[in-house]
Parts: sequence; C-alpha cells; structure tokens
Amino acid sequence: MRTSLATLSVLAVAGGVLVAAAPAPAATPALRFLAAQYDSPGTDTRSNASLNAEWIQLVNTGSTAVSLTGWRIVDTSRTYTFGAVTIAGRGGTVTLHTGKGTDTATVRYWNSGNYVWNNTGDTATLRTAAGQVHDTCTWKQQAGRTKVSC
Repeated sequence: MRTSLATLSVLAVAGGVLVAAAPAPAATPALRFLAAQYDSPGTDTRSNASLNAEWIQLVNTGSTAVSLTGWRIVDTSRTYTFGAVTIAGRGGTVTLHTGKGTDTATVRYWNSGNYVWNNTGDTATLRTAAGQVHDTCTWKQQAGRTKVSC
C-alpha cells in the first residue's frame, strides 16, 4: 500500500492499529467589541446624522483577518447581520453606525430609523455565523458620558 506524506500526517497508531487522528480544533478569532457611542451627542432628533453618531465598534487583535460574513450584533430586540466583510488583523476595526449610509470595508450602517442602544444601559452581543455568543459589551447609564470602552 502506498501512502502519501500528507496522508501520514493525519494517521496515528493506537494499540498497533492505524487510525485517523482527530482534526485540530479551529482557533477562536481574536475579535471583540472595542467601544460604543450609545448616546448620540446633542439632542436626539432621529435625523440620520444623529442616528449615525450612535455606533458600536469591533476590533481584531489577532494576526489573521476574520470574515464576518453571517456574524451578528444583537440588541434585545434588533439584529444586524454582516454581509461579505472581512476585518483585518493586528488592530483592524469595523464600526457599525445606527443610521443609513454607504457601507465600506471598515464602516457599516444598520439602516435603522430609530436609535438602537439604550442611554440608560444596554448589552450588545456578538454572535458567530453559527449563532454562538462570541463577545458581549454591557454598560449602565453614566452621568456625563455618552461613550463606553468595552
């Protein structure tokens, strides 16, 4: 029997019997929430400019770019699902604004006509494309603050 070198790398001997070794588990992306502007500065007018002054940001602290396709940012009653977008490694960021705009590689828009994040406190949840919780960012109302580091 001829076996290629690639095949040998996934085979192991257990009790004298040749068996396939289990694949290595996939590494968890080094992706997390970085910050949230949960209270749009100034008067809440629900104008697009005011809505876009509310945002949440992700950072990739790993060395490898991460595809966000199918990943979701979830609030209590709202969900944003990423399309085909990749966040660069080594500090790459993606900012999700509440209002409407033109998506770019690093700036996305929820396209909501209402504010998403509660000024009195809220929790943002980052879910993988498979639906698993990957990270959360929780804040409470803080006098004089409209932005929080996650």
